Amino acid sequence: MPHEPEQLRIVVGSDDAGRPYKDLLAEAMRTDGRVAEVRDVAGGLPAGAAYPAVAFAAAERIAAGRADRALLVCHTGLGMAIVANKVPGVRAVTAHDVVSVRASVLSNDAQVLALGQGVIGLALARRLVGEWLAHRFAPGTSAEAKLAAIRDYEQHRASTAVAGRGC
Repeated sequence: MPHEPEQLRIVVGSDDAGRPYKDLLAEAMRTDGRVAEVRDVAGGLPAGAAYPAVAFAAAERIAAGRADRALLVCHTGLGMAIVANKVPGVRAVTAHDVVSVRASVLSNDAQVLALGQGVIGLALARRLVGEWLAHRFAPGTSAEAKLAAIRDYEQHRASTAVAGRGC
């Protein structure tokens, strides 16, 4: 598992419902010393792209090693996290409190944080992003074995996918 750098490469994305928060949070991260760069996945997507396209684009950048983390914003954050978790090797969470955001990094090494603009206020969203940037996963903890079990499952599942299922 790669170790995160001191300065993070972050991708951001949103659907129309999350665009205002995404823009404000991205701007704040661009001036944060813990962040090396912030890139918006919107540049490679059609205008008004729905959340699945946005979340897949961001998660694929994480999986390819072109970004360290992603911040995604939609109405609830739930759909974004569901979609991002479909990309092997990506761990995405929806978290709307400080304890969950901290644990998502320290215990789960989640690379993707999905927030809901319709669920939390902007002040809390800013606080959560600050908390998210403050932490790095520490290899060698008891959490590492649990993450290895997830990776093993993903690899085993991919190699044993049942052919011929479907319509």
